[in-house]
Amino acid sequence: MTPLPERLPVLPLRDLVFFPSMVLPLLVGRPRSTAALEEAETTPSGLLLLLTQRDPETEDPGAADLHRIGTVVRVVQSSGLADGTVRVVFEGVARAIVDRFVSGSDSLRARVHAFPYPDAVPDPDDRDSGSERVARLRRVERRAREYVHLHPDLPDDLAEALGGVEDPVRLVHRIAGHLIVGAAEKQEFLECETLDGAVRALHVLLERELEIMDIERRLDREIRERMGVGPGDEFLQEQLRSMQQGMEADEEDWAELQSRIEAAELPAPARERADRELNRLRRLNPASPESGVIRGYLDWILALPWALRSTDLADVARARELLEAAHYGLDEVKDRILDHIAVLSLVGELQGPILCLVGPPGVGKTSLGQSIAEALGRGFVRISLGGVRDEAEIRGHRRTYVGSLPGRILQGMRRAGTRNPVFLLDEVDKLTRDAHGDPAAALLEVLDPEQNRTFQDHYLELDFDLSDVLFVATANSLQGIPDALRDRMEIIRIPGYLDTEKREIARAFLVPSQLRRHGFSPDRFRLQEAAAGWLIENYTREAGVRELDRCLARVARKLARDVAEGQRDPDEGGEIDQDQLRRLLGPPPLVRTERDGGPGRVGIATGLAWTSAGGELLEVEVAVVPGQGAIQLTGTLGDVMKESAVAALTFARSRARLLGLEPRFHRDVDVHIHMPEGATPKDGPSAGSTIALALISALTGRPTRRDVAMTGEITLRGRILPVGGMKEKSVAALRGGLTTILIPVGNEPDIQRLPAEVRERLEIRTVTEMDEVLEYGLEGGAGWLGQSGGTPPGALHMENP
Repeated sequence: MTPLPERLPVLPLRDLVFFPSMVLPLLVGRPRSTAALEEAETTPSGLLLLLTQRDPETEDPGAADLHRIGTVVRVVQSSGLADGTVRVVFEGVARAIVDRFVSGSDSLRARVHAFPYPDAVPDPDDRDSGSERVARLRRVERRAREYVHLHPDLPDDLAEALGGVEDPVRLVHRIAGHLIVGAAEKQEFLECETLDGAVRALHVLLERELEIMDIERRLDREIRERMGVGPGDEFLQEQLRSMQQGMEADEEDWAELQSRIEAAELPAPARERADRELNRLRRLNPASPESGVIRGYLDWILALPWALRSTDLADVARARELLEAAHYGLDEVKDRILDHIAVLSLVGELQGPILCLVGPPGVGKTSLGQSIAEALGRGFVRISLGGVRDEAEIRGHRRTYVGSLPGRILQGMRRAGTRNPVFLLDEVDKLTRDAHGDPAAALLEVLDPEQNRTFQDHYLELDFDLSDVLFVATANSLQGIPDALRDRMEIIRIPGYLDTEKREIARAFLVPSQLRRHGFSPDRFRLQEAAAGWLIENYTREAGVRELDRCLARVARKLARDVAEGQRDPDEGGEIDQDQLRRLLGPPPLVRTERDGGPGRVGIATGLAWTSAGGELLEVEVAVVPGQGAIQLTGTLGDVMKESAVAALTFARSRARLLGLEPRFHRDVDVHIHMPEGATPKDGPSAGSTIALALISALTGRPTRRDVAMTGEITLRGRILPVGGMKEKSVAALRGGLTTILIPVGNEPDIQRLPAEVRERLEIRTVTEMDEVLEYGLEGGAGWLGQSGGTPPGALHMENP
């Protein structure tokens, strides 16, 4: 036999034992099995190892789920099918035993060695032993022929094929491969250490199966005699046999369903429907399509948690410890959760508003849902609503459709196993709608405390009580949530983390987690505080901590590689400083540059924007050049922002005399308003004050302050109106190194809701009119407004080129 490769890809078999010398087609569809097949086809030998699973129900078996003795096979032919599976014809080559399993990226591999029978070649000096083996093999072959002739599921020409096999090993394997017995018995036979032991085991199996078949023939004869069916009525005999087996199996299934219905604590309507459907099932032909539909429907009724509840752990102190251990900051969310638990401890149950956590990516919205479930001692289930466009995804499909299923809500309840889980509706702002209906409208019934106690799924057509479920929704922005759905939720904003918070999160959570994932103890390395701040500022300018986590993962991978290559002592730990970070991560991609001051700031103003990714700084540039009164807007601006620019220009024209400009100055110049990062769409009214300041700066030639940013909608009369997203915008200002922000006076109540560090480190000024913005936003203030004695130097008075 050709020597086997030292390492082979492994393809698990569910309920089948493959023997050497067998040629058999199999369907391969599981991802890891397909990966093993592809890997085998790329190797020179083209071999792979087939191992039988210990439990055929295991969907993704690992090393512990497989037997260690299997069959090395060669791929004879393979072809892809329309459903994505691959039909492969395998030929068994030899038995092999696994020395150890090796995990691959996609497939499971194993180090193996051949497992031949040591006595396959008889000893020429031991004639008695050889004669006994020949006699036993002949006996086995005769009994196998008899077994083939008597078994109704085996072709008669198989008996003739057995006669042409002279090799005793091939003979016993071929016979064993066609025996209709369980996989456990076949696996036990495959693991026989000697050929003599295999022949004896095969002889015992054949004798037992023939005895069972003899008993079955005797029982059939008795039934025929009672019913008066003659021995020649083969068709009737086959029908009787099939009917008998089918009735026995059906009775067992019906009895099992009946016992499950009686054991389940179903409400009266559900119990009545289950009994009625079971009676229909008894009257139907088991082979009819409707029988399968009813059976699936009953399985769904019995699988749902109609009455099972988990006991709430209404301990406020314990919940506070869990939340503090799992999340840093987020005080408003924690307070709301602790309020819920406190009320729960007093009244025993609570049916309140649905929480909606709104914030940029990476701030911990999804993990907060898991922490809420852990704090309450409830089950947790999550469904992602991003891209869901069909109402049936929420309410299910009606049973008249082929392949219909309940919606995601009831599917989640089935996974939860209790009627009061914490149910996370992730990305609720990314629902879409089309001709199939509006899933957001379907969620109205789910999230309304007055309606969800009688929630009806189209598939189930029974009232299911969702009033005990604690729903938590997450979103990056409120803009994608319909008003009616938003009205049913309590909005809690998570503005993003400050740099000091990110440093603490990295120290307490991210660094230990990444070290554990990469094979180090959590306290092996420590990131210096200064190095953490440098990393955050120069590599991860974001509202959340996802990019920070990815950077720390890169650092951990580099450290693991240093240890693997011998460049670092395996027991060496210590601190990671800025120089090591630069070596491990490479040059920083986000080096902060100081904003120009003085004359370089003419026509430039810094605004505060709010996006689904958190707060951002927005530089507005205005150039005034000789022309004929045209206005040009660039930077991928939306309609609302374009209107703000036009309103700012109209305000400047209306204040021309106060600004020291000619009343008809706009006829002699062209105004170009630009916002950098032109590939990013921008819209909203909050840049109105910023555009007006940059425009007036360009018209008058007076520079703006580089440490000031602002937000607010502007009117034609120069009033500054309130806008949203103050938390996100203020955090972005602090992250950007600014010292002062100008906000509308209508947003003054939001100041108390800002993080304490923001209030301490930022000077927050409220403004009512544009004159105040000019006072605080221009270098030297706006004391020159309305003064006579000449026009200030500006772009209006450039010499014509």
